[in-house]
Amino acid sequence: MQRQYHSWHSPALNRTMELLVFGHAGAPVLVFPTSHGRFYEYEDRGMVAALSHHLEQGWIQLICVDSVYSESWYNYTADTDARIWREEQYEHYLITEVLPLVRHLNPNPFLIATGCSFGASEAVVFTLRHPGLVRRVIGLSGLYDLKRFFSTYTQGVYFHNPVDFVPNLNDQWTIDRLRETDIILVTGRDDPSAWSNELLSSQLWAKGIGNALRIWDGWYHDWPYWQRMIVQYIGGHD
Repeated sequence: MQRQYHSWHSPALNRTMELLVFGHAGAPVLVFPTSHGRFYEYEDRGMVAALSHHLEQGWIQLICVDSVYSESWYNYTADTDARIWREEQYEHYLITEVLPLVRHLNPNPFLIATGCSFGASEAVVFTLRHPGLVRRVIGLSGLYDLKRFFSTYTQGVYFHNPVDFVPNLNDQWTIDRLRETDIILVTGRDDPSAWSNELLSSQLWAKGIGNALRIWDGWYHDWPYWQRMIVQYIGGHD
């Protein structure tokens, strides 16, 4: 299996960022780490191994990015606007730096985004905020009401909180692009965040945006379960 390490000083973030690429061809998969995870977490936790057949067959290529969660979502010492701005700089880094690298390495236009736990939250937020960019998003055990991270509620928080902004979507171009996106939300019935998956799914359907909500019968908030989930859903909804 092909494995590449990339590192550079990011103009968008004014800091060095690292990532790992696994595989030689196929649909590029943008992988977000969990809340305290790093770009190498997906490999360390057995997710790359679980997808080894897909990678060796050239069906997918994983792009495992690092995060700035400690400077944005989890930076409780900074004010809300500064934390949201850091998150927007991170999105700019992904769009203007990471994705051009992906397209240079791989011409396949079918971009997939995924993550586990908070990585799922980030993948889904990124997909919904940039309609048409991601063709399939697979959120595994994500939380989609993120207000609890902030002591004040601002316009910035609103536009990064799916269960708040999705009900108010009215731009037809945006809705049409999201209707063309495979949105797959997977969680355990006993997961504390399961309710937010059900709520977001129903809100999307209310806008005519189809999505696949998959509730597994149990807790399922850990790596052995996520390994099974990603293998099952990486290629479709079933």
